[in-house]
Amino acid sequence: MAVFNIFKDLLNRLSSLFNAKKDRRLGLYGPPNAGKSTLANRICKDWLGEEMSTVSAVPHETREVIVKEKIEVKSKGKSLSFNLVDTPGIATKIDYEDFLKFKINKDDAKERAKEATKGVIEAIKWLDDMDAVVVVLDSTINPYSQVNITIIGNLAARDIPVMIAANKTDLKKADVKAIEAAFPQYPVVGMSADKGINMEEFYDQLFKVMKK
Repeated sequence: MAVFNIFKDLLNRLSSLFNAKKDRRLGLYGPPNAGKSTLANRICKDWLGEEMSTVSAVPHETREVIVKEKIEVKSKGKSLSFNLVDTPGIATKIDYEDFLKFKINKDDAKERAKEATKGVIEAIKWLDDMDAVVVVLDSTINPYSQVNITIIGNLAARDIPVMIAANKTDLKKADVKAIEAAFPQYPVVGMSADKGINMEEFYDQLFKVMKK
């Protein structure tokens, strides 16, 4: 009888191991300096009380994928758990000369460009492991760019649930309607990750997207 109980316990343990639900992954994607890392920090500060990524005015400050595990968002009596993935800015061309204007020396600029290129490749590879994606766009910039179309195209090809964060609405040139017109197939939330504007609507939409 004791042997039977041990065997039964072992089967239950194996069953729970194989049936364990993997942590869901939410990826933040977008062009350089759209505010992905600022949004990552906002989410982490809201729900974990700590920041996640380094933010800078220099393009490609985030040059490798960064993961923050076990974030639990609560809204209107509901909860949502996921691992947050902050990715390098997607670019169709990375030139070391672009960094020189930020007073970075030539050798460092070349190294940064090399790391940024690797980061873009890594970010695209990670798409296959995403359960949902937030595309972060700067709402003060024309959304009809090759980079944005490339990002949206990669997501559409993988049939990943997507929402768009039209960031920087605290700035005068912000135009959320232009982003809505450019990508009508996805829900768009106008917000400011830096100022924390409209984050409640952002989280509400996130619940809808991650339950698809």
